[in-house]
Amino acid sequence: MARMNASTNRFDPFRNFRFKVKWDGQYVAGLTKMGALKRSTEMVEFREAGENITSRKLPGKTKYEAVTLEAGVTYDTAFSDWANLVNDFASHSITSLGEFRKNVTVDVFNEAGQLAISYNLYRAWVADYQALPDLDASANAVAITTIKIEYEWFERDPNVNEQPNQGPARIG
Repeated sequence: MARMNASTNRFDPFRNFRFKVKWDGQYVAGLTKMGALKRSTEMVEFREAGENITSRKLPGKTKYEAVTLEAGVTYDTAFSDWANLVNDFASHSITSLGEFRKNVTVDVFNEAGQLAISYNLYRAWVADYQALPDLDASANAVAITTIKIEYEWFERDPNVNEQPNQGPARIG
């Protein structure tokens, strides 16, 4: 039987276009796309002495895949500012790991615009940065900037739950 949160009777899944990403306490402006959060755990086979017919399977090392964020090019410099911090660390301009690592929050909203789910990505840093796509004067497209972030782990925030719909607000 499916587990349901006691505060809601929701059966429909959330829409994948209702999300915001933030770091340093601020949402990233113009974010249009985010890759999937993915975790995989290696399998380790184990054979016990005297039990050579079968092997046991144990969980091994867990790996978290990098995630890509895309945003339309605007006056917002969040992507380039963060990417430059990693560059500064690599060139020894800064000496603290804490200066370029950030905790990132992904907020997913329901149809009413209420916060429903949050994921936290810990100790993230920019691995790839693309300032502009290929420019084409004959194209009818938006200029997109991209970062790929590496992070050490993610988890769903247990303190964020969709609130039951109270219906439309009454005036009067």
